[in-house]
Amino acid sequence: MICGHKLRSTSIMSLLALLIAGAVCPLSVSGRELRYGEYLQSWQGKGRPELELVVPAGVLLEEGKSMEWTVDVPEEGLYNLTLAYLPVPGRGASMELELMLNGERPFSEAGYLLFHRIFGDSGPVLRDSLGNEIRSAQVEYPALRRQPLSDSRGYTQEPFLFYLAEGPNTISLTARQESIYIDELVICQIPAPRPYAEVAAEWPEVHTRDVFIKIQGEAALYRSHSTLFAISDMGDPTVEPYHPAQIRLNSIGGWRFNQPGQWISWEFEVPEAGLYTIAFKAKQNLRRGIPSNRRVLIDGEVPFAELDAVEFPYSTRYQMHRLGGEEPYLIYLEAGRHELTLEVVLGAQASLVQAVEDSLYELNTIYRQLIMVLSPDPDPLRDYQLEERIPQVLVAMEEQAEILHSIADEMEAASGQGGGHMVTVRSLALQLESMAQKPESIQVRLDEYRDNLSALGTWLLQTVEQPLQIDYLLVTSPEQELPRAEPTFWEAARHELAKLAASFTHDYSALGDLGLAQGGDRTIKVWIGTGRDQAQALKTMIEDSFTPQTGIRVDLELVDMNILLQATLAGQGPDVALGVDPSQPMNFGLRGAVLDLAQFPDFPEIAGRFYPASLEPFTFRSWVFALPEQLPFFMLFYRQDILDELGIEVPQTWDEVLQVIPELQKLNMNFGLPWTEIKRNVGGRVGETPAGVGSLSASQGVLSFLMFLSQKGMDLFGDDAAQTNLHTQEAYEAFQFWTDLYELYDLPVEYNAENRFRLGEMPLLISPYTLYNTLTVFAPELRGEWGFAPVPGTRRADGTIDRTVLASGTATVILSGAQDPEAAWEFVKWWTKSETQTRYALDLEALMGAAARYPTANPETLRSLPWPLEDFRKLEEQLKWVRGVPEVPGGYMVGRHLDNAFRRVVNDQAPVRETLLDYNRVMNEEIRAKRLELGLDEVEK
Repeated sequence: MICGHKLRSTSIMSLLALLIAGAVCPLSVSGRELRYGEYLQSWQGKGRPELELVVPAGVLLEEGKSMEWTVDVPEEGLYNLTLAYLPVPGRGASMELELMLNGERPFSEAGYLLFHRIFGDSGPVLRDSLGNEIRSAQVEYPALRRQPLSDSRGYTQEPFLFYLAEGPNTISLTARQESIYIDELVICQIPAPRPYAEVAAEWPEVHTRDVFIKIQGEAALYRSHSTLFAISDMGDPTVEPYHPAQIRLNSIGGWRFNQPGQWISWEFEVPEAGLYTIAFKAKQNLRRGIPSNRRVLIDGEVPFAELDAVEFPYSTRYQMHRLGGEEPYLIYLEAGRHELTLEVVLGAQASLVQAVEDSLYELNTIYRQLIMVLSPDPDPLRDYQLEERIPQVLVAMEEQAEILHSIADEMEAASGQGGGHMVTVRSLALQLESMAQKPESIQVRLDEYRDNLSALGTWLLQTVEQPLQIDYLLVTSPEQELPRAEPTFWEAARHELAKLAASFTHDYSALGDLGLAQGGDRTIKVWIGTGRDQAQALKTMIEDSFTPQTGIRVDLELVDMNILLQATLAGQGPDVALGVDPSQPMNFGLRGAVLDLAQFPDFPEIAGRFYPASLEPFTFRSWVFALPEQLPFFMLFYRQDILDELGIEVPQTWDEVLQVIPELQKLNMNFGLPWTEIKRNVGGRVGETPAGVGSLSASQGVLSFLMFLSQKGMDLFGDDAAQTNLHTQEAYEAFQFWTDLYELYDLPVEYNAENRFRLGEMPLLISPYTLYNTLTVFAPELRGEWGFAPVPGTRRADGTIDRTVLASGTATVILSGAQDPEAAWEFVKWWTKSETQTRYALDLEALMGAAARYPTANPETLRSLPWPLEDFRKLEEQLKWVRGVPEVPGGYMVGRHLDNAFRRVVNDQAPVRETLLDYNRVMNEEIRAKRLELGLDEVEK
């Protein structure tokens, strides 16, 4: 066996699908990098020489660095490459490498090669004072691993093949994310696993008896991601262990165990050598109509071809799945310990899913071609003569319709089911056919087409997901009967009655004590307004870190933070509140409801932990009423593929933006600058708490204006925030520029940033950098086609570019009613430490995925999060220009009336200077009234 790894050979269906995927319409040929399927076709006919070349390395490849090796290949051909690597301590993310052959990247997928870490439980399961089981933290267990270079998204099931010419070839690896120790590279041929019948014929016929080994799913030995921890299933009385009301960690997987390349392994021991069967009690209840697939490895190898992609069909309840079904596979195992691994794969759907992704990219290109002629809002009565102006687009529609129909046929045949799951694909195919045949109908169906593209993108994400929840595994001798997986009628009835009774007696929002540390007599109450998983993660951190270090006990309560004001007025508030809206510290502080943190002797040292900008919203005079937690700020997002097509560079200044906007609008595309009317509920992304109505940062549009104002060197408020500076010439110019962008340059006021960016309608847009996380997860077809950069700026007299943006985020406060302020301050200091914030941020990402990456206000924590190095450097560059949104007495009126002034100018064409001055007078009157109410003009500090 060469390379020590076996994988399934390419099926005829997979090759056909790759051909389909490569048969893209002419619109896609220009500008997009070669895909693996196309690369493989270009080397058709080349042999696969049976040889193995070991390239010693023994080097630490640091993040952002490259390493090159020259290899003398005796015979040209297609080869697999295997990497022996060791994960090194880092930020906990998988390592990502880029491969170059002879100075060039052979295909796009070679730029995103993932190598996973190894995680496991840090200790045994704990039980809190309420009887709930608490999972242990996930820690890394570094070990040397061998992994073939393969598709990180799982679209190609087999390891990549690379063409190497006879003679010297250079192989270069660049660490795009995280550092990695490379032990050696192996150039070889990885044989495909042989069929079961062929392999079984070579095994000794040693039949075992009376062996029944049960391995609980939650007792997994290792896993590829820290997100694959034990979970609780309280909906089935047959799970082990079970309790109707208390949390029991009784399974593993579920929706977290769904991405290709993820794996979980278990260890078991058989008493004697012989033939065994393997079964799983599992359920796949999240993907209706299509199965989830797993590759089964024993001791690191796929024993035979049939285990390369084992299907687990959809079921609302747990089912027993014995490998081989009615005629189970008899697998020979030597006596002793073995490791069984389940790896997520796409199975027969793999190449078809890639074909859908390629088609989606082409369909987005078709949409852009259409809006270049029609505009996003076409006249339904006009004859656009599409047959004459863009006939190639109509041809491309027919081609893509045929491709989508073929994909739907193949997937239905592969799953053995028709109907529901393929409705989205079929509907879009039928619409394409109809529009191609009746071009005059396209302008009235453009919105429907855009909606269908969005639906296809969602379908693609859902189809790639392969969830599976596992209760336990069985390794048995062949004669053993499998236990029942579903509850009886009486078991189910008893379960429902027990749940009903528990609903009257059990407090599901309570967080019990773990008893990890004995605190002293000092206790503080802390409120947090996140989800239960985040609160439980914090509770664990408190009990294994804060309380042992300080002897202070913490009563952590999960509450709706909207009641903080009422609770404070009633004298029932907490000592410390986490995740507080950025406007509240100032409002509470000036009324004496929260403590001035600057009074503590070590405050200057603690304040040094943060970006200076993040403290500005909570600072007035010498008072500081909160410490920051989050700091989301603007970045410029761009579609590199579209800019390349148009010959446009990423703009560096606003003058360049004004030159780019007409070029985009000629093609009915546009530039995105956020404007959001101030509302009571302002939406936010996962991991980001939105600002409330009382905050200047409640409107991203106001933040845009403040960006322009600050880039002109003017602050929003004058000395001591006694009045605004909106009467100045700089403010007038900034306000006029802001409104002109919408009135004269016709930027859209309301839009969905994710969808317009994905469709290409808006190849340049400004958004909080948390959009990066959303696009990474929800727009996989754009991988490598987009990026972000610091915002455009204003060129100064010395030639430098001022890229100032304003930002604010959530905060931590100590309420003035705290019984033990010193203990509360100790907690706040612990909570804002970089080590604590980093652990919490990584736990949050482990719980909820990359879309929940924490927009931290702590520089050390930001460095510790799993950002690719190139992207992190861009964030660091923009952070040099970030300033805090000023929160001042009466400031809520400033945000409200800037919003009103904007709408009067843009919607009603009111004169700019007079409108701004009129509203400025009202703002200053409110500021004076608030200062008088609070007695600020009589207070000197």
